[in-house]
Amino acid sequence: MLNRVVITSGPTLEPIDPVRYISNRSSGKSGFHLANEALKRPIREIIFISGPTCYIPTGVTVIMAETALEMRTQLQRFSTDADVIIMAAAVCDYKPAAFSSQKLKKDRESFTLLLEKNPDLLMELGQHKPSHQTLVGYAAETHNIFDNAVKKFEKKNLDLLVLNEISTKNPAFGSEENQAYLVTREGVRKLDTMEKSSLAHCIWDEIFRIRSSK
Repeated sequence: MLNRVVITSGPTLEPIDPVRYISNRSSGKSGFHLANEALKRPIREIIFISGPTCYIPTGVTVIMAETALEMRTQLQRFSTDADVIIMAAAVCDYKPAAFSSQKLKKDRESFTLLLEKNPDLLMELGQHKPSHQTLVGYAAETHNIFDNAVKKFEKKNLDLLVLNEISTKNPAFGSEENQAYLVTREGVRKLDTMEKSSLAHCIWDEIFRIRSSK
């Protein structure tokens, strides 16, 4: 029996002005299915921290967080006591360096938007991971996918990495089906193309296998 599981989901939005923002293509479907699958497992408490998305599960504790910094604040509230954290959210790597309180008018042919780095939430979790915790990350790669995934797995002190190769055949973001790889300390395992609900089932099976082997 797990006492607490934390799942992050969806994109984050980083505002430019009151009407514009930068974001990414995450739909929130993966996190949604992970939460629904978690409800079938022996878990006492499921904390679902989500960026803006219409894919919100029922039967779990839902906390909305729009920006990376807001998601970080919520993770700090719940992460220490979590047995499992699944970082399925696609957190924006960068945010506008300055927010304009007034709408930027289109009175110029072009303008430069200066971006600055957001904190690396997965890295922070890995650096402070308690011994009892299982940390799961996601990677979306377009080239050198295995080298990049293994580096991320090791650098961020993960127990499991779900790797998506983003291509025309496997767009991943927003799709109903997905072909993914599971990266663990034992190596890389390719999964067949399947619906995201079935992929969530495979991920939870792997999480429980990893925990039982510790």
